[in-house]
Amino acid sequence: MQKVRFFKSVQVKLVLIYVLLILIAMQIIGLYFAKQLEQTLKDNFETSITDRLKLVNFSVKEELLKERTDSDPTLEQSLKGVLNLSSEDIKEIRVIDAHYRILATSDMSNQSIVGQRSMESLVRQSINSQTPYEKIALDDKTRKRVWVVATPIKSNGKNGKVIGTVYVKSNIERIFEQMNEINQILAGGTALALAITIILGIFIFRTITKPISDMRRQAQAMAKGNFSRKVKVYGNDEIGQLAIAFNHLTNRLQEAQSITEGERRKLASVLTNMTDGVIATDRRGKIILINTPARKLLNGEYHELTGRPLVSVLGLEKKYTFEDLIHMKDSINLDFSSPDRPYIWRANFSVIQKETGFVNGVITVLHDITEQEKIEMERREFVSNVSHELRTPLTTMRSYLEALADGAWQNKELAPQFLNVTQTETERMIRLVNDLLQLSRMDSREYEINADYIDFNKFFNRIIDRFEMSRSKNVEFKRMLPTMPIYVEIDTDKITQVIDNIISNALKYSPDGGNIRFGMTANEGVLTVMISDDGMGIPKENVERIFDRFYRVDRARARSMGGTGLGLAISREMILAHGGNIWAESEEGIGTTIFFTLPYEDDEAGEWD
Repeated sequence: MQKVRFFKSVQVKLVLIYVLLILIAMQIIGLYFAKQLEQTLKDNFETSITDRLKLVNFSVKEELLKERTDSDPTLEQSLKGVLNLSSEDIKEIRVIDAHYRILATSDMSNQSIVGQRSMESLVRQSINSQTPYEKIALDDKTRKRVWVVATPIKSNGKNGKVIGTVYVKSNIERIFEQMNEINQILAGGTALALAITIILGIFIFRTITKPISDMRRQAQAMAKGNFSRKVKVYGNDEIGQLAIAFNHLTNRLQEAQSITEGERRKLASVLTNMTDGVIATDRRGKIILINTPARKLLNGEYHELTGRPLVSVLGLEKKYTFEDLIHMKDSINLDFSSPDRPYIWRANFSVIQKETGFVNGVITVLHDITEQEKIEMERREFVSNVSHELRTPLTTMRSYLEALADGAWQNKELAPQFLNVTQTETERMIRLVNDLLQLSRMDSREYEINADYIDFNKFFNRIIDRFEMSRSKNVEFKRMLPTMPIYVEIDTDKITQVIDNIISNALKYSPDGGNIRFGMTANEGVLTVMISDDGMGIPKENVERIFDRFYRVDRARARSMGGTGLGLAISREMILAHGGNIWAESEEGIGTTIFFTLPYEDDEAGEWD
């Protein structure tokens, strides 16, 4: 692991942050203190000057309003006596009349301006607006800051007029010089405080960074596989608790590594001895792991197959991309058959991904289904061949019956019996052929669902009405159906065949005087249909098998009633094709109930019994 540079170490960063915080705090405090002190000094200075000028303003007003005799001194002489103030703060006082003429000044070196018009804008503003004006400006001679105040003087009376103004220059530069001295003192104190802060910070933060450095060295040792080293615990504070937790983590990692290594060996053993092939890829779809059965199937060595794209190795590059395999839900059959023997494998794909959803790769499991496919193909071929072979003798038998109907029926003893038996067997075999053909089409998915939206309530009632009118037994039909419409999307021909098969079976096995009950419930997008009879029932161990092809609980009884053993099997395939489910509940000696479900649009949720 690379050594941490000095200026990137945690200790230096902590000291810098600590110093910066102290510096910022002191700067904020110093700035606030300086601003407040400066404002206070200025306010005190201005208040002091204003208080001393009140007497001057009063005296100037008295002199300006005084009626003079020949024996009295002149106005200029009187004003000079009034303005004779000895103060370091007040630089100059001028008295100016309402016509902007300078009447007197306290500056003995500037007596030449007496009698001249004042050009100061502050004087004019004060006289014109009859209000005092002030500002801080630079003195023309010394280029130092002065506080300039122009205070108008009004005659006596409520509506007194401005008879002049007092213009004062005060030496406010002394205030700013004092502030500079104070700021220098603050800067020196700040520098001293920062120096002490840096020294203390280095010693304080070493108590924090030293345990962290120990943990860093421990982490480096753990990365190399050394779990025996422990971090020294310096105290029971948060850093000490962290060191204790780090040592505990070291122990747990050591245990986890041992467990992981054991599991890795187990997994390697499982993969080696599996009969199914297993292939693992990285996130780019290249093979990183392949077990022996998969190598034998693909007829390649480990170093030849690893690193190659999975779709290329499996021969799927023309149909699928690796992204297609990531989203593949169904399995894929891989045909590696040769002219000598069939060889078919089923590939199932499972995505390896993190909790965040990031895909790390794909696990492919290859399972040999050659024998299963062979049996399935033979079964489909048998059904198809038997169906086609039976159609020819059936056609011959039908022609023979037509011949009998045309004249051979004249033998009164044999003809009726022969005709009856032949017609019965013919119809039974035709039904068998039709059922076999229909199952064959379903197995090969050679059928379509021509779905329409219909009111299932009316549809179901029409089928019940047809059986109720044509029933040959004394069986009562009981309907427990809702009155409101329930709309479903179904193939009416196929669902009619399903219901016909179920009701036909119920009529066959219901005794005279029995009941056949019809119910329907709709809840949460699922329509459940129930048809129940009072027949002899089915043993519990046989209930789940009644939907198997050619299965009969009582073969002799079923054959005598003309059944083929395919009705419920066909019904199951049709219900599954609609996205529903079908099952039976039965109690021997009491009766049987057939249930099937269909999906429907739950626009108006409700439930009916």
